[in-house]
Amino acid sequence: MTVHAMNDQEVALLRDEIEMLMAEREKLLHVAGAAAVLVANLDTDTLPDDQDTIDAAEMLAESLNVLSEESLRDALTSVSAMLDPEPAE
Repeated sequence: MTVHAMNDQEVALLRDEIEMLMAEREKLLHVAGAAAVLVANLDTDTLPDDQDTIDAAEMLAESLNVLSEESLRDALTSVSAMLDPEPAE
């Protein structure tokens, strides 16, 4: 096998890997977007008093808060949601 053929094969493998990662990113953005919409619409007064439920909601909210604004915007776009510039009080 020539060096050129090996490079072509490596490029093809890298291209396939990048395409797989981009597809996975889209799926994860969709999940993050759905989670963000859920958290935005949660009424904390109606959450069950179960500590595990409260802990899970807090963990989800904290995980969403560490996303960059660009990633969050991409996530919301993937579920056709809009970022509210002024959250309701």
